Amino acid sequence: MTQSRRVEKVAALIRKEMSHLLLNGLKDHRIQTTMISITDVEVSGDLQHCKIFVSIFGNSTQKNTVFSELEASQSFLKGELGRRLKMRRAPEVVFKLDRGMEKGIPVLDLLGQLENERKAKNTDFIENQEQL
Repeated sequence: MTQSRRVEKVAALIRKEMSHLLLNGLKDHRIQTTMISITDVEVSGDLQHCKIFVSIFGNSTQKNTVFSELEASQSFLKGELGRRLKMRRAPEVVFKLDRGMEKGIPVLDLLGQLENERKAKNTDFIENQEQL
């Protein structure tokens, strides 16, 4: 489903303002000291609902704690978004945990192993060519 230009613009503004809010707007030290990345923002066509996908770096207990704090601050963040974006009605904010980074790390490890094996085979081939 393609989004209209206005919806895409609102999603970009929400992403920008939410990043500022997470850095400076919340007083919870657990959120401020944890590295949180907003990976994507999806806004409904009527601008009434907003899914914010976040990636939280840390162990599983830190992730769960920070994510529960984000969910607890949804109403505050909705109000702040409405004021900052000067919207008549701020969208309902829902946080979703993005686990894409976690899933990508094993793939990157495999690619690194393949690269090392390729280099080892390449050096073996060159050594064999020099002996001939």
